[in-house]
Amino acid sequence: MNSSRAFQRIYTRLESITKATVSLRAQGVSNDELATVAGRLAQVVKIKGELVTLQVFSGTEGIPTDAEVYFFGEPPTLNVSDALSGRFFNAYGEPIDGGPAVEGEKRQIGGPSVNPFKRKQPSELIPTGIAGIDLNNTLVSGQKIPFFADPDQPYNQVMAMVALRADVDKIILGGMGLSNDDYLYFRHAFEEAGALDKIISFVNTTDQPPVERLLIPDMALTAAEYFAVDRNEKVLVLLTDMTLYADALSIVSNRMDQIPSKDSMPGSLYSDLAKIYEKAVQLPEGGSITIIAVTTLNDGDITHAIPDNTGYITEGQLYLRLDTDTGKVIIDPFRSLSRLKQLVQNKKTREDHSQVMNASVRLYADAQNAKTKLENGFDLSDYDLRCLDYAKEYASRILSIDVNLSITEMLDTAWEIFAKYFSPAETGIKQAILDKYMKKN
Repeated sequence: MNSSRAFQRIYTRLESITKATVSLRAQGVSNDELATVAGRLAQVVKIKGELVTLQVFSGTEGIPTDAEVYFFGEPPTLNVSDALSGRFFNAYGEPIDGGPAVEGEKRQIGGPSVNPFKRKQPSELIPTGIAGIDLNNTLVSGQKIPFFADPDQPYNQVMAMVALRADVDKIILGGMGLSNDDYLYFRHAFEEAGALDKIISFVNTTDQPPVERLLIPDMALTAAEYFAVDRNEKVLVLLTDMTLYADALSIVSNRMDQIPSKDSMPGSLYSDLAKIYEKAVQLPEGGSITIIAVTTLNDGDITHAIPDNTGYITEGQLYLRLDTDTGKVIIDPFRSLSRLKQLVQNKKTREDHSQVMNASVRLYADAQNAKTKLENGFDLSDYDLRCLDYAKEYASRILSIDVNLSITEMLDTAWEIFAKYFSPAETGIKQAILDKYMKKN
């Protein structure tokens, strides 16, 4: 901004004011350029000839028609360097941790995705330590996948667990609409774990303007591209909560009198979400960007426009739910799906992985059938009773989010539970694998 600022003109005549925008006649202005209107941060959203429309992030209430409008001469940027590591920033990339401003190369946020010719098929495993993910829905570097969760689920704690357990070079947190308690939770969890040096956080809290959330994913992904593309590092981007991001999009489109689409969402919702998720990439040189993003569900409604559009863009989904039998929050094995898991299972993990996964989920399904029989007053067989006992142990020792095991430990645990409740034949696993891994009680 510096030297170019000297040549920027100050305007003092607004032609129109809406709930979210102001319009004026100005020259030499570019799309997405930042400005201040009566001291409030704003961004150019429309140019028609000399008529420029600015979105005022904190709203236009109280702005007079003779307010000073000052153009910065550039869109939002982030200074990128290794000094980003371990730092907390706001939606504008300004430090909120009391540390100094970051020196580095200035990069415009929200640029295009990596050229498809520079991509390769994902093939690297990303272990998280959460068996409900690693065993049943194994993540692959370069993947984009959402957590679908009800608002009362501890999804931020799960995100923090993934951040602290994932075997990657950098974790970048984009927090949108975090309560102050959640922000402090993330900060303390990272500090106490001694993991700050590999974590970078961009945070918008509930007491800040909702429209500022719209900058968070672009800030996080600009930092991610620096470490993945420039530094060849494996980067995991955690975004929470994409529903609050979409709500901010809705606020802006409604203030700008755009006609809403399904569920009061803007018609651009699909492309707005895709622009974020399509930044996930596996690069030939080894760098990668993997994106896990929370989407909170409204009354569990999977057909709502936000999860519905998300499902079309991403490569599966992870469901959090409360298991009533154990009282634990688990990764739901039936509704969760990783469409890329076959790229690493048995290739980057042990040869029995996919067979153990299939058997464990099938036996869990048999337990749900036994539960339905019980609820309807039918007699249960010996096999049904064993399935019910198995399901409780499987949920508490493997599916529960508070379990932290390596993939090999998960597989060994699954074999131990199989042997406790079932004969080798009942598992349905191939004989060669059974002979090698199933210990007889």
